[in-house]
Parts: sequence; C-alpha cells; structure tokens
Amino acid sequence: MSQKDLSYAADLDRSYIASVENGQRNISIVNIEKIAIALGVTLKEFFNDGEFNKHTRSSR
Repeated sequence: MSQKDLSYAADLDRSYIASVENGQRNISIVNIEKIAIALGVTLKEFFNDGEFNKHTRSSR
C-alpha cells in the first residue's frame, strides 16, 4: 500500500505518514488505531509482529 493510499484510508495527511515512517515524528495511539483500521488489522495484530517483537526485545 502506498503512503497516498494509506493516508486516504486512515484520513491522515501523506506527509504525516512519511514523517512517522522516517522517524521524524512521534505518532499518537489515535493515529496508530486509524492506520491499523485502514490496514484491516486490530491493534493487537498491528503490534504482534515478529520483527517488531524481535527489535524491541533486543533494544532492552
């Protein structure tokens, strides 16, 4: 999914999506939920990613 498609589906600005993706902005839980809904996943599914879990465990 492109940033443009995601921004439309989540009702967020494309530049906001890009800045979050590039680590230039923090994201609120409200906008995380909007993105999860746009992607068709629950928040649990959104955060239950092997790569995400692997990265967060190794950074502790």
